[in-house]
Amino acid sequence: MSPTRERRRPSEEDERDRAALARERRGRRSEEERRRTRAARAKTGPRARPNRQAEIRRRWVALLTVLTIVAGVYLLFFSSMLGVKDVAVSGARTVPADQIRAVAAVPADQPLLRLDADEIRDRVAGMPGIATVEVSRSWPNTVEITVTERTAIAFFDSGPGGDGVHLVDGGGVVFKTVPARPAGLPELKLPKVSADDPVTRAVTAVLGVIPEQLLKQVTTATAKTPASVEFTLSSGKIVRWGTAEQTDRKAKVLAALLTQEGKVYDVAAPELPTITS
Repeated sequence: MSPTRERRRPSEEDERDRAALARERRGRRSEEERRRTRAARAKTGPRARPNRQAEIRRRWVALLTVLTIVAGVYLLFFSSMLGVKDVAVSGARTVPADQIRAVAAVPADQPLLRLDADEIRDRVAGMPGIATVEVSRSWPNTVEITVTERTAIAFFDSGPGGDGVHLVDGGGVVFKTVPARPAGLPELKLPKVSADDPVTRAVTAVLGVIPEQLLKQVTTATAKTPASVEFTLSSGKIVRWGTAEQTDRKAKVLAALLTQEGKVYDVAAPELPTITS
């Protein structure tokens, strides 16, 4: 039999040497890691921790931004620097511009952004001779008022004891009183003339769509219902027009009928026109 080799057990001294060696290795790795950490902090430190001067600079920038915003709000909403200095009126022909400015009553020096444009528009729109109104701001100091005046399409005479001769526009609105009958306009022969009256609106609607050459020949216009508009020509002939529909067709049919003898020309139904002596 071969002799058995006896394994040598490590002594306490060997254990101590191994433990010391392990501690030494751990110490070296820890020291290297600490050096790498210090190097990384040295690179990122200034960005992560801004110095006091940069912090003060940022605070000043924030303060100046706030002051700029406050100054802008004051300038736009409370200062007269951007307030009303002038009121420009355009589109007025027969209605005096100074009268429109007076009715508009735009507050002087009031900041433009605080103006109530709708309120100004409504005041001017209430004037009898004004059909439409637009109000806008023109920086830095002007309010622009653009108006469209009403155009007379007919007139009516209130007769003896009445209040005179009145002009009427295409919507049936009575907007002006004149001292005498205007030349070139047809006279409305109606019991009532008002924009709220359906018959008035029907008659003025017809007068507003018939050809200009025919309109020049109309001396009077009347109706009993909105669908029975008729007018008298300067030649004395009577035209029964009906409603404002099919204007072009009715005008062509009427032009052909007027070449024939007759007293009353009915084109209310243009497909079945008639002539009555």
